[in-house]
Order: sequence, then C-alpha cells, then structure tokens
Amino acid sequence: QVKLVESGGGLVQAGDSLRLSCAASIGTFSIYPMGWFRQAPGKEREFVAAISWSGGSTAYADSVKVRFTISVDNAKNTVYLQMNSLKPEDTAVYYCAAGAPRTAVVDRRPGSYDYWGQGTQVTVSS
Repeated sequence: QVKLVESGGGLVQAGDSLRLSCAASIGTFSIYPMGWFRQAPGKEREFVAAISWSGGSTAYADSVKVRFTISVDNAKNTVYLQMNSLKPEDTAVYYCAAGAPRTAVVDRRPGSYDYWGQGTQVTVSS
C-alpha cells in the first residue's frame, strides 16, 4: 500500500521560509520520481518542482525557481521542498506525488504521477 504524508505547512509572513516534508511508504522509495504541486482556491493544481528517481535531475516552475529547492533523503524515504522568500501568491495547498518507478523524465504534468498525499496548507500573509 502506497502512502504519502506531507507536513510542514503553516501560516507565515511574506519573506519567511518553510520546509515541507513528504514521508513515503512506497516500497523502494529511491526508484520513484517525486514531485510537488500546489492548488490555490479556485485554481487548477499546478506544478511546483520535481526530482528524478536518481536525484540527478530537477525541474521547477518559473514562479518558484531560485526560491524553492526540492531534495530527497532516500534513507528516510522523504522528499523535501525548501521554500524561501515566500510570497502571498505562494498560498495554496501543497501536495507531494510519486511517479512511475524509474521514469527517466522529470515530468511537470499532474497526470503523470500515480500517487498523491493529502496535502498541507501554506498561507503567506503580506
């Protein structure tokens, strides 16, 4: 049974930092590409960041590039999203997702991910 559990969200002020974590119960964690997505009220779910199963490739949405960093700790079966210089427009529910095992391409499309967490709320006040 696959389970992804996000944590680390909260209410912060503009300019602050947060680190989101996603703990995975997913068998051999290291073979899965992982992604972070977010969804604001009234908007579609959008890509934030992704990392290949080897950890050698990453991708970021233009809106978060430089400010956000995705990383994995295979020993802890956990993927992280370090978010710096947060802006009010970063306010959303953040979801982690796991793609098909050993997928070489770092995919930005939500439909390419097979497993999803329940989400964690991030609210950035101005």
